[in-house]
Amino acid sequence: MPIFGTELTRVLNIRISTMATKAKAPAKKVSKTAAKAPATKAAAKKAPAKKATAAKTAAVKTVAAPVIKEALNKSQLVAHLVAQTGVEAKSVKAVLAGLENAALGSVNKKGVGEFSLPGLLKVTVQKVPAKAKRFGKDPFTGQERWFPAKPASVKVKVRPLKKLKDAAQ
Repeated sequence: MPIFGTELTRVLNIRISTMATKAKAPAKKVSKTAAKAPATKAAAKKAPAKKATAAKTAAVKTVAAPVIKEALNKSQLVAHLVAQTGVEAKSVKAVLAGLENAALGSVNKKGVGEFSLPGLLKVTVQKVPAKAKRFGKDPFTGQERWFPAKPASVKVKVRPLKKLKDAAQ
């Protein structure tokens, strides 16, 4: 049954009032001299902060990863991380196990399908659909033949990110 007249306006007013947001307060007017003084103070405060962050980034960049001459197995990796960080071996093993579980959970069939170690690598899952049996020309022999059907599959792709690419050069 259609709504006409006062009922329609009542319904529309209710909908409009529920969607309305608070009105913004009008901006305060500031004189030109008052506006300039805080800006210079803010700029003076910001300059030392930039120097401090630049010093922090310089300290982070100066710490370089040591060159490893041989491939590490799991126990050698744990020993290396213990020597580098000063953390006990049991904690390092727990972190590696947690990292492994996070990666496996992410690329799982019901997972997000993507895992990233920031700056190092990104693991993605690509689902390949099934291909039906088809008749076509063999590119090697030039003869026409039936190509067999292929079931659906999943590809795991690992992509290096910036830090890993830079380290390899």
